[in-house]
Amino acid sequence: MSMQPASPLQRLRRGCYVLGTVAALAVAACSSRGQVEGNERAASYNAQLGMAYLHQGDLALAKEKLERALAENPRDPNVHSALALLFESLGNPAKADAEFRTALRLAPRDPDVLNNYAVYLCRSGRTDEGVRHFEEAAHNALYRTPEAAYTNAGVCLRAAKRDEEAGKNFRRALQLRPNFAEAAFQLGDLEFQRGKLSDARTQIESYLGSFEATPDLLLLGVRVTRAQGDRVAAERFARRLRVDFPGSDQAHTLAELDRNRG
Repeated sequence: MSMQPASPLQRLRRGCYVLGTVAALAVAACSSRGQVEGNERAASYNAQLGMAYLHQGDLALAKEKLERALAENPRDPNVHSALALLFESLGNPAKADAEFRTALRLAPRDPDVLNNYAVYLCRSGRTDEGVRHFEEAAHNALYRTPEAAYTNAGVCLRAAKRDEEAGKNFRRALQLRPNFAEAAFQLGDLEFQRGKLSDARTQIESYLGSFEATPDLLLLGVRVTRAQGDRVAAERFARRLRVDFPGSDQAHTLAELDRNRG
């Protein structure tokens, strides 16, 4: 947790300075509190460093920083959540699960911890548990992006070949936030993979008619309309992808598809 040093006025309001014979005790209390806050800041900083190294694939440095964060503040749920991700990367699911459970015990209503644990559960094939935790996060009043939790639940269900349930979650996400592009893409791609070309195209065109395009949706539009045999529409999607997102991975994928077709 990031905390700014207290100003003299704030310290006074906290009661750190008092008059009379208890002044020495007050100074000692403030010193102790300052040390605690310093440890919290240091733990947060080291946890962020650890996650950065983890994302870079440097597991040794990630472990060093996260263990230091744990020593500085063993009651920080974010530190335990980060350690869980580290242990997952190290191939130790038992320790990963234990760290996530510790994080949830320390912060049972923290939506970010719930979401992170749910992602881990889905990657581990524990679909029902993962979806349940995504739903807890979505229903949490503190979670500012419930549409993301529903979309994640849908992705989890798609991986388990539970397409009907996945589609329901993508639609729930779009009901909450109609301009959430990832949910629109996931729903359109789901329909495409199920061979429902007309439904997929309707989803794509409906979204693009109201909101900003994304390279994912434009490439999906190309694939759907080509599958339908509509060359004019396919070229319209393709041209827009090339012009609006020329350096994107999706534009490169389109170029590869065109080479293979040629």
